[in-house]
Amino acid sequence: MQTIDLNCDMGEAFGNYPMPNDETLMDYITSANIACGYHAGDPEVMQRTVSMAIKKGVAIGAHPGLPDLQGFGRREMKITANEAYQFTLYQIGALYGFVKAAGGKLHHVKAHGALYNMAAKDVALARAIVQAVHDFDPTLILYGLAGSEMIKAAQKSGLTSASEVFADRTYQDDGSLTPRSQSNALITNEQDSVKQVLIMVKEQKVVSANNKTIALKADTLCLHGDGAHAVDFAKLINQKLKQEGIILKAPASA
Repeated sequence: MQTIDLNCDMGEAFGNYPMPNDETLMDYITSANIACGYHAGDPEVMQRTVSMAIKKGVAIGAHPGLPDLQGFGRREMKITANEAYQFTLYQIGALYGFVKAAGGKLHHVKAHGALYNMAAKDVALARAIVQAVHDFDPTLILYGLAGSEMIKAAQKSGLTSASEVFADRTYQDDGSLTPRSQSNALITNEQDSVKQVLIMVKEQKVVSANNKTIALKADTLCLHGDGAHAVDFAKLINQKLKQEGIILKAPASA
């Protein structure tokens, strides 16, 4: 039976600032990537989001990013491999404290934004992030862009990986995501997104922005939770996949 994980980036707020979508979204996803304070989030938000995930039975992941609150972690920074290791290890530890205190279990790690995209292509950064995850807990699962250096590094290290695909992003001919700086980076039509999701999940392929068919592995599907219709879209994707007989569940560690 075919399975897929539905993941969503969460806890990307501050203090008492409301996160209107997060709790409702957890009804339709199977794993949550929780911001760890570098690109977004703070101790109060981490505690609250971890608590919600445990209550809803959603797998919890650390979502480390670059130390760039103003840029929301989406601006590239020139960093060394050792800095990538330090940033990742530090943020996993921060979230783990709240997970352990709440009686939960840390399930995975997924890098955020520019750090994610940089490590998808940079071998040294990919290996550093994977090493940080492995050193912290070798039973954790690394979420990374399908076909990227992150997935290759995880496989070489013996770390379990989950190849990630995106519902609302277009792809380049090399399998990378179209940069957000380009006008066609996002898929804004709901039905186009659904069509792409079904092809990726059922056929393990995607059609690039240049109309080239690319083979890919789809273990986990990212749904963005910050859009105006994020909850409705998550509900729709959840229902469509179930209608196709696909089981929704978080990936298991080897």
